[in-house]
Order: sequence, then C-alpha cells, then structure tokens
Amino acid sequence: MTRIDCDVHPTVPSLQALLPYMDEVWRDNAVRRGIEELATVSYPTTNPLSSRADWRDASGKAGTTAAALGAQALDPFGTDLAICSPLYGVQALFSEDMSAAFARALNTWTAREFLDRDPRLRASIIVPQINAERAVDEIEHWAGDHRFVQVLLLVGSELPLGRRQTWPIYAAAERHGLPVGIHAGSMHRSGMTPVGWTSTYTEDYVAQATAFQSQLGSLLAEGVFAKFPNLTVVLMESGVSWLPAYLWRFSKFWKGTRAEIPWVSDPPASIVRDRVRLTLQPFDAPPDAASVTRLMEHLGSEEMLLFSTDYPHWQFDGQSAWPEGLSPSLRQKIMADNPLRTYARLRETVS
Repeated sequence: MTRIDCDVHPTVPSLQALLPYMDEVWRDNAVRRGIEELATVSYPTTNPLSSRADWRDASGKAGTTAAALGAQALDPFGTDLAICSPLYGVQALFSEDMSAAFARALNTWTAREFLDRDPRLRASIIVPQINAERAVDEIEHWAGDHRFVQVLLLVGSELPLGRRQTWPIYAAAERHGLPVGIHAGSMHRSGMTPVGWTSTYTEDYVAQATAFQSQLGSLLAEGVFAKFPNLTVVLMESGVSWLPAYLWRFSKFWKGTRAEIPWVSDPPASIVRDRVRLTLQPFDAPPDAASVTRLMEHLGSEEMLLFSTDYPHWQFDGQSAWPEGLSPSLRQKIMADNPLRTYARLRETVS
C-alpha cells in the first residue's frame, strides 16, 4: 500500500542556513540589520514539547537535515512520499520585499537541502503572504518544479483569507493545479482570538481551531469556491472534531441569510465535503474507538482526511499515529487514496 505523509516539517537550523540562498542585496541587508533569527510562526522549535528528545540534534532542534527527517519520520512508517512544509517566520516580516526575498531563500533551501537529497520528499511553496502579487511571483517561480505540490498560507492572516485581495493567489494555484494549504500559525498581525491577544501559549494554541473556523467561513461566504471551481483547500493541523458542529451551524444560518451570498448556491456542508481536506495529526477526538467512529459519521465523508504525522511536532505515543476506530479500508483512503486525489502532482509519481 502506498503511504503518503501530507505534513512534515523540516526545521531551518538558523538564519545562517538561508543566507547562501539569498541575493547579495538581501544577504547584506540581513547582516547589516543584525537579524539573528526569525521567530517561528507560533511553534517554538526549542520548546521541549515540540519534538521528541531523542530526535533533537546538537543544536536542540529536530529535522534539520533530509537524512534526519528520513530516518525519523519516513523510514519508521514505510512512507513513500512526504510533503515538507517548513515553518519559519518569513510571513511575519512587515517589509513586503524582504518577506519575498526570505520566502525565495526558504523555498530554495528546501529544494536543495531536502528535495534534492531524498526522492521521497515533496514540498509546499511558502509565499510572502503580506503581498499577493509577490506571492504569485513565488508560485510562478516554482510551479515548473513538480516536486512542489501545494501553496502554503498561515491561518493567522492579516485579513480573512476569502477577501478579494487574496484571490490572485488562488487563481495562480488553480492555474497550476496546486491545492492551497492553510496551516496553523500566524503572521502576528492580530490576536488569534476574536477578542484580542491571549496571555498564554495554551490559549493561543487552543484558539487556532476558531481561527480555522473563521477562515473557512470567509472562503465560503466570499465565494472563493464558486470563483475557483477547481481549487482544493487543505486545512493543516486544524484538528477535526470542531468541523461537524461548525458546518451544522453555518448551514443553518446560511438558509436564512443566503440572499446576502447568492454565489453559495449549494449547502455549505456539501461544498466543504467536496472541496476541503484536513490533515490527520494532531488528532483531537477522544482516544476511544467509539468516539472516533461517531466523529467520522458526523463528518459525513470518508474523503476528507489526509494522513500526516506532523513531524517533529509529535502528539501521539511512539509510532501510533492512527487513532482507534478506523477500519482498514478507511486507513487505505486516508493514507493513499485521498492524498492522491487531492494532490495531482503526487499522481505523477505513484502509478
């Protein structure tokens, strides 16, 4: 059986690792400004809970090389293909030009240090989310390299992702047959909650699910799925358990307010089941088979989940990435069939 991991995270060892992949002007800028490091996007890599202790190298980070990622995240699962989505703070920069330069360096680093070194690896295109025009430039730059299989945005954005300012990104992604992944994390422009900034990491982490709800609602209500009929959206590290209740609530109110958004002509739950996918880990349902079975029934689709380990953000015991209660046939769909339907470029590799 083909095994595909849709969310693994190479770790940038330090800003110094990216400097060789920058144009001279931006490399000099980084040095002259004294930029020592970019903040991670809401997931501190040195946090003791962010990865298993035995995976960390001498710097205290995990997954800094293709060899380490392969030995720790691919070999133990017999993984045939894995999609790399490095989380580094390029989206948080306020300078549009610098954000674009750092995104280019990050994608080039991923290509040279990971994709070139392990044929099992694929990658997301990291874009300067602050500027749609520069983001499209980045998509166009990498679209010809079919090892890049999706475009990555952060859920904590500057504006709701359904707004028209973001549409050029969706147009470029659709044109090249690339899904858009929306990943947990933030540009740090506003608090993760609707009522402002939190004072603890715990609150911020829990609030990521409500951010995904807001972004999904924006994509629906603003008409992204109607405007781009061939676009697939992947919610990454969003959790799963919130979705059935949210779809019920959105669909209920859509029935009374649909005159405001006539382009949402089909029931929102049907649109989401057809056009939205979610990575498996971290799985947030209760840890018993009966609860997982019931959650899958409430989702109303076996096509929505994509296998992921979320390496190195380990949140399960040992190699037990699968929740209880999933049948062998459903595991086959989640591990292989659903990813292959979602990512057209993976089908070029798997016969």
